[in-house]
Amino acid sequence: MPLNRRKFLGKSAVTGAGVALAGAVGAPGAQAAEARGGRPARRYAFTVMGTTDLHGNVFNWDYFTDKEFDDKDHNDVGLAKVSTLVNRVRAEKGRRNTLLIDAGDTIQGTQLSYYYAKVDPITAKGGPVHPMAQAMNAMDYDAAALGNHEFNYGIPVLRKFEQQCRFPLLGANALDAKTLRPAFAPYSMHRLRTPFGRDVKVAVLGLTNPGIAIWDKANVQGKMTFPGLEEQAAKWVPKLRSMGADVVIVSAHSGSSGTSSYGDQLPYIENAAALVAEQVPGIDAILVGHAHTEIPEYFVANKKTGKKVVLSEPLKWGQRLTLFDFELVWAKGCWEVEKVGAKVLNSNTVEEDPKITRLLSDEHEKVVAYVNQVIGSNAAEMTSAEAPYKDVPIIDLINHIQADTVKQALAGTEHAALPVLSQAACFSRSARIPAGEVTIRDVAGLYVFENTLEARLMTGAQMKAYLEFSANYFVQTAPDAQVDPAKLTNANGTPDYNYDVVSGLSYEVDIAKPAGARVTNVRFGGEALADDAKFVFAVNNYRANGGGNFPHVAAAPLLWSNSDEIRNTMIAWVKAKGSIDPAEFAAVDWRLTRNGTPVF
Repeated sequence: MPLNRRKFLGKSAVTGAGVALAGAVGAPGAQAAEARGGRPARRYAFTVMGTTDLHGNVFNWDYFTDKEFDDKDHNDVGLAKVSTLVNRVRAEKGRRNTLLIDAGDTIQGTQLSYYYAKVDPITAKGGPVHPMAQAMNAMDYDAAALGNHEFNYGIPVLRKFEQQCRFPLLGANALDAKTLRPAFAPYSMHRLRTPFGRDVKVAVLGLTNPGIAIWDKANVQGKMTFPGLEEQAAKWVPKLRSMGADVVIVSAHSGSSGTSSYGDQLPYIENAAALVAEQVPGIDAILVGHAHTEIPEYFVANKKTGKKVVLSEPLKWGQRLTLFDFELVWAKGCWEVEKVGAKVLNSNTVEEDPKITRLLSDEHEKVVAYVNQVIGSNAAEMTSAEAPYKDVPIIDLINHIQADTVKQALAGTEHAALPVLSQAACFSRSARIPAGEVTIRDVAGLYVFENTLEARLMTGAQMKAYLEFSANYFVQTAPDAQVDPAKLTNANGTPDYNYDVVSGLSYEVDIAKPAGARVTNVRFGGEALADDAKFVFAVNNYRANGGGNFPHVAAAPLLWSNSDEIRNTMIAWVKAKGSIDPAEFAAVDWRLTRNGTPVF
């Protein structure tokens, strides 16, 4: 829906600081400086807290294992943990000397968020309030930028979420496709009250990711367009300064690396946060998102002014909370940023905020019951224990579902007649789908990452190169040496998730040969694979975006993409079919050999 400019400007004048009026006389953020020529300088300090890539995490809970979240670094997740950190910072700094913002990817990622988008949708008449809206409202967020995953469930779900939030969703580069006007509020303005009579005006400019045009093409094409971050920042930052902003913060759902996942298909830089700091004068700090990396503090010098801009990205899922600490001085009739720094706090150092856990305990219990729901049956137990070195049915299941999904998606298109190949990796050696009843959690536990599915156009020669690269995973083993499966894999530190097997082809991997010359006897339909043969390749977005540095796939033409997670696609497939029978899809299409002799 196009933005009514008069209505928007009236609304934005009071947004967030709704206006976050802050800091009475003597508040912790107000300081008197040493006298200069008999006149003390006026100083004021405040803190902006930031989260990003929360991806539907409220509780420190893993819905796929049905237990408390844990990883090798013993991180914790969820807004309930972050809320405790936020409360402590507000107590320390003074509630009115703080702002709380987010950099996007809020409503997708866990079964909690999936449930309230698809199972009990917030868009239904009289439907529920989204758990992320409830939690973020209770925490008094001041603003949040749009992430690309906000569009995964369609614009109606996003608009309903926007209505339920008591803070603005910002996206200066999310434009109405027809009018080219902002489809969401570009910015919010917040007033922080000082003891010196003049408020500090803090502008938060929200920028989202231009990759939405590709990743969620089905949901946004013809409705919204997403120009580059640098272009829109250059347009809006001077406006914010002319409106009297003393401080300009950008909340950008864009990484800092300056790279893009889609090459020429994406005309704008995907990870442009550092370029925005470098190219657009007038920015004081950037809250970075999208890349799922941790950047406590990173300074970038603006090329035009030489001024250093501080960037910070807290780790995903609520594992960290960024703090931007600002120190301002009154000079020449206005507030100037004298110093700004950043750091992150670790959410595993605190307990969950009982206010948040009580608020959403009912929703949490509903989703726990949902993931333990029986959705089908399985004729024979399948495990991934031997998946790294044998062709096993549980990996074949992933490839079977992916290939079937892509075939259906391309039906009736110019590529419908092409054969479909599929890739999958062993994400967990402990994955198991039992014989008998199968739950949502059983299926989801097979695919632990948030990958989505794509279809790329590949040739036979490119597929051979892809398989050869994948085979680097194995340790070279002489023909007469004893084979120990525990020492056979992960050569040069290659993780299990970077060893892909491909269905639709048959081939051998000769581990007696050196890396780069291992894949032999590659066949399609019983015949030697022709270099010029064309295939549709069902591949996860991580791999398609260059993850693992596999050859050719990132540059291959994109035929189709799906914004839903592969694990949810698998759940829906099993639920629709009602049963799993390995006899229908399991086959030994690849094997390890040494000089032509099978290893197993």
